[in-house]
Amino acid sequence: MPIIQTRRNFLAGLTALGTAAFASGQNSSADKIRLETTTVRLPVFAKVSDCQSPMYAATELLHAEGLTDVEFVSSGTGPDSSDWIGHGEIDFDWNYPLAHVLNIAKGAPIKVLTGLHVGCLELIANDRVVGIPDLKGKTVGVDGTTIQYLLLNVMSSYVGLDPAKDFETLVTPDAVQSLAEGKIDAFIGGPPTPQQARERKLGHVLVSTAIDKPWSQYFCCMLASTADYAGRYPMATKRVMRALLKAVDLCITNPEAVAKSAVDTGYASDYTLQAIRSDIRYDKWREYDPEDSLRFYALRMQETNAVTMRPQEVLDRGTDWRFLKELKREMKT
Repeated sequence: MPIIQTRRNFLAGLTALGTAAFASGQNSSADKIRLETTTVRLPVFAKVSDCQSPMYAATELLHAEGLTDVEFVSSGTGPDSSDWIGHGEIDFDWNYPLAHVLNIAKGAPIKVLTGLHVGCLELIANDRVVGIPDLKGKTVGVDGTTIQYLLLNVMSSYVGLDPAKDFETLVTPDAVQSLAEGKIDAFIGGPPTPQQARERKLGHVLVSTAIDKPWSQYFCCMLASTADYAGRYPMATKRVMRALLKAVDLCITNPEAVAKSAVDTGYASDYTLQAIRSDIRYDKWREYDPEDSLRFYALRMQETNAVTMRPQEVLDRGTDWRFLKELKREMKT
């Protein structure tokens, strides 16, 4: 029989993360089935991204689910994890729906499984830019990842700008410093970059995907697996999902423990706790419909000619919601 911790003991410190697998009550009887594999490979973004902190903090949760060999992959074929999963170099990818849609449209054998959270990316600008239309004739900084390019294109096109003609996009390794020096007029970024800008009192927020519609109405990050992993190891897939979703829940009940655990891995920044507490919505994975999020972004990408595949075809080819349906029933508390 598993030991069910009291909430006081469970939230007492980082060691409690190891028993968090039982925080939502007893697991289903199906969990007695032996896992098909005990190995899982997860991504570490090349540029620090604090919105993945629950994943970095989930090692003990994964161990509690029977995944004893947890590997964090920090490089692969291509610049970021959306490329790595497309090449089968990781088993799961915690990423923006735009990246998943692009992969599906390119024919990558992946399955989007669930939404994770809302609102990690922000568009921040100097005083010359009051709204997105004011980006015309300006320079916008990005870090070179596929996600930032795609979201900038989608956001600007949504208000009638042509991202290919109306503004310049500049790849900059330090967007905050570039904004301070006047090299760029705005930048799009995820934590810790917006938090660093606020600390230095630089710029103002044009768009927060945690607050501003329509972006706040859809998932900012979603979990995908390779089709091979989900197909060959359905029980392991469900266990991985449950561990990660419980880590997401911990961002609400004990953000301090998640932040400390993530920072201790070396994959997260010192701004992690601020991002978890104030800037990212980890309370929506049960409420929002992940299919709506993928459909919304697939349509936006089709409108900008980033993909030609119809949204319904994206959903038909690249999603598998059966695990999420089971977990929602089991993780009600």
